[in-house]
Amino acid sequence: MFENLAKRLDSVFKTIRGQGRLTEANMRDALQQIRTALLEADVNYQVVKKFIAEVQEAALGQEVLASVHPGQQIVKIVHDTLVRTMGEKNEPLTRASKGPTIIMLCGLQGQGKTTSAGKLAVHLKKSGHKTLLVGADVYRPAAIKQLEIVAKQAQAEMFSLGEHADPVETCLMARGEASMRGCDTIILDTAGRLHVDEEMMLEARQISEQLNPHEILFVANAMTGQDAVNSARQFHEALPLTGVILTQMDGDARGGAAISLIDVTGCPIKFVGTGEKLEALEPFHPQRMADQILGMGDIVSLVEKAQEVVDQEQALNLQKKIRKGDWDLEDFLSHMNQLKKMGSMGDLLQKIPGISKMMPQGMDFAEDEMKHTEAIILSMTLKERRSPNIINGSRRRRIAEGCGLSVQEVNALLKEFQKMKTMMKQAMKGGKGKRRGRMPGGPMPPMPGF
Repeated sequence: MFENLAKRLDSVFKTIRGQGRLTEANMRDALQQIRTALLEADVNYQVVKKFIAEVQEAALGQEVLASVHPGQQIVKIVHDTLVRTMGEKNEPLTRASKGPTIIMLCGLQGQGKTTSAGKLAVHLKKSGHKTLLVGADVYRPAAIKQLEIVAKQAQAEMFSLGEHADPVETCLMARGEASMRGCDTIILDTAGRLHVDEEMMLEARQISEQLNPHEILFVANAMTGQDAVNSARQFHEALPLTGVILTQMDGDARGGAAISLIDVTGCPIKFVGTGEKLEALEPFHPQRMADQILGMGDIVSLVEKAQEVVDQEQALNLQKKIRKGDWDLEDFLSHMNQLKKMGSMGDLLQKIPGISKMMPQGMDFAEDEMKHTEAIILSMTLKERRSPNIINGSRRRRIAEGCGLSVQEVNALLKEFQKMKTMMKQAMKGGKGKRRGRMPGGPMPPMPGF
């Protein structure tokens, strides 16, 4: 989402790195470019104005450290200002001290409230919480049926009084239902509209006043940009919002909503949706988001995601095989499937510092390469995957026909896999006179999909 903004800011930093020190003249040019970059990223104008003023004050109001290069200094100032603008730290969900925790989801129609309810249930389940999803949207056709499907997928409880029931009464009865089913969390999926209207707001206020939720979360689609910011402001005027869930953060929009929302509404972004799957919901960390925007990656989130989805025993077994040099394409295919559980390849690569500069073809290139590699391996027999050395010319032609790719691409995969296998064995063992873990014989070969 922030790819264009990251490129523009990187261009600004490159220009100022060529300067001997920070001055009012070169800072004025840099600030103008940063202002333009933020506005083009759809950041709210008032937020941009405040942001630039803070950066300018920090850059010109302090002594330039002799040991710090001007380029590094401006990167740090912009980074710190971004973190402050987006809320400084992650804000966890408020939990009830007694009885079930009630979370009310609100927002316009089509912003992802129902899916976010399921994602929240999956997220809370990891912490040992049992959730009751409540269908309080009686206006949108099949809304309750959709929530039933989402609840089943999330392995959560679901409650509704039907499509003709009163939404406020449904929410009130849900509290007793949660107690009977042993649920410690209630998520209210309330009705949305195509635009803000008084009737919808009145109903939302009644639910809020009757149940006094511990969290009232506004669900907004990041793809809608400033529309999301404006509707969040309107909702916050009518309801005591406690936070925001920003959906479709994996899209290709300009991303200004994420930077603007907190400053405009005063409410923290608590979660971001990063994909279609119910597991694709992540707590929002301003520091990590600022790191990604400035091309510093997000290794912490990458490690946390790996710990959640990767089979540790399977990973250790693969490590042992690599050390012995006896891993095969079946192991490699299994490793690729583990990676796919962590999300799209583009999203994973963006979390690795500096990777975007190393991939001029773009992140989609890695995704395509991974699909091609998987197609080739799946076109092999089990025997061929476990013993790639038996794959002769006729087998290669059959594999190529089976996956719809060329024989040359099959040859490249087999050649690069063998080279990687040799190099990784040497790297894991460490040769005589060589530092352990260092790749001998040059860089890692360009293994498709790896």
